[in-house]
Amino acid sequence: MSDKEIIPYRPGLEGVTAGVSAISDVIAAENRLIYRGYDIRDLAKHCSFEEVAYLVLYGQLPTRAQLEAFNAALIADRELPVEVYNVLHALPKESNLMAALQAGVATLGMMDPHADDHSHEANLRKAIRLTASMATLVANGYRILHGQDPIKPNPNLGHAANFLYMLTGHAPEPLRAEVMNLTFILYTEHGYNASTFTARVIASTLADIYSAVVGAIGALRGSLHGGANEAAMEAMLDIGTPERAEPWVMEKLAQKARIMGFGHREYKTGDIRAVILKDYVRRVAEHTGRTDLYQIQETMERVMQREKNLFPNVDFPAAAIYYMMDIPIPLYTPIFAAARIVGWSAHIIEQHDNNRLIRPRSDYNGPRDLPFTPIEQRG
Repeated sequence: MSDKEIIPYRPGLEGVTAGVSAISDVIAAENRLIYRGYDIRDLAKHCSFEEVAYLVLYGQLPTRAQLEAFNAALIADRELPVEVYNVLHALPKESNLMAALQAGVATLGMMDPHADDHSHEANLRKAIRLTASMATLVANGYRILHGQDPIKPNPNLGHAANFLYMLTGHAPEPLRAEVMNLTFILYTEHGYNASTFTARVIASTLADIYSAVVGAIGALRGSLHGGANEAAMEAMLDIGTPERAEPWVMEKLAQKARIMGFGHREYKTGDIRAVILKDYVRRVAEHTGRTDLYQIQETMERVMQREKNLFPNVDFPAAAIYYMMDIPIPLYTPIFAAARIVGWSAHIIEQHDNNRLIRPRSDYNGPRDLPFTPIEQRG
């Protein structure tokens, strides 16, 4: 590459095209998100998570027969091998659940004799296995780390409802299952975000899908990516009451503190996923009697827009919804992983299908031509 072809460095690679993908697109000017050409609003309104997962993995919406076969495959792969449970039981009880997910996925990879088969068909089979098992890893991993027995998946429940069942031991109310299904859809895929790009970089070395997913989980763990939903909920709990919301936000802004759950690199006029979820915050608040949280969110949103022209991202309403559904805060980011496993897998497959090693350049800004001093003369 000649110097004339070198693209100037941009912090955070903002605005830099790092690849070409047919999986999803954020149309920032229109505040739109599409999966495989379909508007997220249509998918959120009409689809199950399983339908959307099929779409993202296979590139088209399933027929009824295809969906039934896909559901059957997911159900068959929900339960974890005993070796994975042995690993989870051996972890220190204070382990971070995201680290436990990494250990679980790595173990699944070591047990797969076809882990290094990067063919499209083999990767699809592994993607289905990972999609099915990640929800079980999250639910039962959390239970094991908290001294509880794991719960076997319920084959009579859909993917999202079964996840809630494994957390609690009883079938969820219809509204809770509906909301979990929706958040799974909204978290499924979102382009070249940090964790997805990490997965693609790892896959580009021709590492296996499990290794790439382990790396993606590590990237998601950070508070500026998946951990933002947990931080957003902690902020709302710190506020406590609707009356304190505005002064709390104003104080944080005066301190130049970052308020998690607001702003997004891609969306400048609001995250469409947050817009979709907002009505469900109200519905769940009314259903659970926690309208105070809805009021806190309303006030925070109004003040942030007025003062900073910042809008909520998907983590802001999702955090309140999960809290009102009695889901412990340390589960919020792992739930993100349980949904995003579909997007990660699709990107890894796409990378393997038309691979070139991802190896960008860097601009060196250190010293040059330093005189070398032998060690005996360095004091």
